Amino acid sequence: MQFQSKKLQKAVFAFVGITLLTGMSLAQADSVILSFATVGDSRQDPINLDPSQTAQGGLTGQDAHWLENTRAWTRIMRSIQSQKANLLFFNGDMVMGYGNGVQLPKTTNVNGTWTPASLTGVTGLTTDTTDFYAQYGFWRGLVANLMETGTYVVPVPGNHETQCKACGKKATAGNENIWRDNMGDLILDTNRFASILGAAPDFYDPNNHPVVGDTLAVMAEPNVTYTTDQSALTYSFDFKGSHFAIINTDATGVDGRAPADWLSNDFANAAARGATHFFVFGHKPAYTYKFTGIGSKLSGLDASSIPSRDAFWKVIESYHATYFSGHEHIFNMQQPLLSTNGATAAWQVLVGSGGSPFETATATTNPNDRKYAWANVRVYQSGQVQITAYGFDENYGPTTVLQSITLPQ
Repeated sequence: MQFQSKKLQKAVFAFVGITLLTGMSLAQADSVILSFATVGDSRQDPINLDPSQTAQGGLTGQDAHWLENTRAWTRIMRSIQSQKANLLFFNGDMVMGYGNGVQLPKTTNVNGTWTPASLTGVTGLTTDTTDFYAQYGFWRGLVANLMETGTYVVPVPGNHETQCKACGKKATAGNENIWRDNMGDLILDTNRFASILGAAPDFYDPNNHPVVGDTLAVMAEPNVTYTTDQSALTYSFDFKGSHFAIINTDATGVDGRAPADWLSNDFANAAARGATHFFVFGHKPAYTYKFTGIGSKLSGLDASSIPSRDAFWKVIESYHATYFSGHEHIFNMQQPLLSTNGATAAWQVLVGSGGSPFETATATTNPNDRKYAWANVRVYQSGQVQITAYGFDENYGPTTVLQSITLPQ
């Protein structure tokens, strides 16, 4: 034991000596190789205001028109910029949307001649369509500066993007097409990705997504299949040894479900390529966060199908993945299967707190339930992953650390 102890001492002294000679500190020796931020739900609600917004005089004329919480969202973005996040995953509900839209025809360029788009023969165009495009345009303008200052924006579809409220809160093919029209240039522009981050994704296949007829969770719901192509709605890529999967939790005909079968295959392929960390981003949480006063109301994937939710979470647990979501306008971090899987149980990080009216209109026993919040994730050279959530209250007080965890390796 004494011999081993002396050998260990020598190794430590040698390591310290190397770091001193190279000018590195011990902290610098395990450097951050990748960082990303994630948040969702910045859209505004002109009717159901948060009490704090009412107390502050209601919505500004700008936010009442564009239906965005500009003040909260721009402050979060400034913080993300200052934290030098390489990527921002926005987990849906960036627009109020919720309409029954039809994709607008496009102006075309043929041999240098621009031909204006014609609406002749296009049916279904309503104010829903123009509202969708206007709201997307405002949000894209807000995030544009991130792309110019070193942060690539990765969009995740939410129910306000894909669903039609008047249709019974059901996703529609028209809304999915409008999503592609407004977000498709980001999914995934590998050249722009490389110009911003200094390297292209290690792997990206634009054809890797569920298609019509694919099952979502065959063992749980064998007869539930996709009715629309999910290109640019569900996708994935590898970067610096980590695998990132973006999923649409409200696809046409299969609202409130996650693609467990697709994700299982996607993860297996990523693992074969050597991915060591697995991160998933969707809009609806797998497990509803039941803060004080919510009663038995479910709003996550558990509201649609418990067996399907469980099939999805089994994939998450199998690969020790971390799931980031929005939808509930609140912050929460939990290990849903902690009681059965112990300290290695997977984490669900809920950050649907980007500016929409808070899920709870009154204070709860948890002061973080009414905080505008986001998560910052750092992946270290050693393989360690640290997740730190930051936030500020409805009165726009100082930003504080809400919670910080290190994922088990």
